Amino acid sequence: MTNANGTTALPAPRAAADAVAVGGTARPRSGVRELRDLARRGDLAARAASAPPAARARLVSAAYDIVWPIVFNRVTRPVERRRGHWACASAVQMLADDCLDRYHDDVEAVVTDLIANARVPIIDVERWVSARLTAATVDGHRRRRGRRGALQRPRVPGWLAAELGGDPWLTDLAVQILTWVGVATTAGTQLWPLDSWAQRRESVTGDLTGSDGPTVSREVDRVLAAMRRRPRWYADYVERPLGGKRPPVLATPGDGVADPRPLLPVGSQERAEAQLADLASAAVAAISRRLRSGADPVATVVEVLGAVFGTGTGSEEIDRTPDGAPGPDEWVSTLLADADAVRRVVDEVLRVIGAAHQ
Repeated sequence: MTNANGTTALPAPRAAADAVAVGGTARPRSGVRELRDLARRGDLAARAASAPPAARARLVSAAYDIVWPIVFNRVTRPVERRRGHWACASAVQMLADDCLDRYHDDVEAVVTDLIANARVPIIDVERWVSARLTAATVDGHRRRRGRRGALQRPRVPGWLAAELGGDPWLTDLAVQILTWVGVATTAGTQLWPLDSWAQRRESVTGDLTGSDGPTVSREVDRVLAAMRRRPRWYADYVERPLGGKRPPVLATPGDGVADPRPLLPVGSQERAEAQLADLASAAVAAISRRLRSGADPVATVVEVLGAVFGTGTGSEEIDRTPDGAPGPDEWVSTLLADADAVRRVVDEVLRVIGAAHQ
């Protein structure tokens, strides 16, 4: 069903929960009926706690059917409107990735609360759930922070306030940092949401001209330096939860000058080492074939190493920054010009080939 403004209309909570389309007709979900009957008798929490896995999963699924429209209409939609995310506020299907993650977290928290705390007779499940939305979502938020190792209720301890000189803005910024490290949200390609905190600084300090990203970045460094005065505390409540955030994903790489570069799984040093290992393997194979045909070991090693390592187009090094160090071709040429070095190389190559054939 579509509203007059073109957005997709959500079904009424009870209708969405009680009916499912089967062959073009709607019939009540048996799991939802079972949940309502248990809730009406005050047995829902006890039944969920003692039920076998399959029966508990059926009750949890029914709870999701009842809860999701309530959470979207009463929690998610108002939040997204305050954030200016008008598309996200129109329907669940329109939620952006981060907004959808928060929505799922809230739904899970409310379902958990319903299944665990419905110990009294409940005539109207929707109304009971709606009355507990704030408590359930806040409790879920604190549990998630606890799982990440962050402070469940971020507060500035006395020693940190003293390190910050009692400055109201820096103290507030410390709370923002402790809050930020405990949520899954990221700030794009930045570590901290500096633009958002710059706006907050403007409202807290009244400084309209000095509240910008670079200023806040310096103040964040100052607050972090103060936090590091207690290394164990900093590691537990800042560094560890911050390390649990999902890394940002860049846009698809392109060919343009300003397009993002592809994120390679290995660095240039690892690629160079892999290329040298491939060349060495090819050289050993070629030397082994020639020696089996009776070729002179010294002449064979010198010729093959010179051919394998001393040639190339240079394309394998085009993406590397010149560092002044000699390349493999220069290093091999110098080595093969030294008679003593050649003898050592020949002995080592013969040892490798002999070990490979044992």
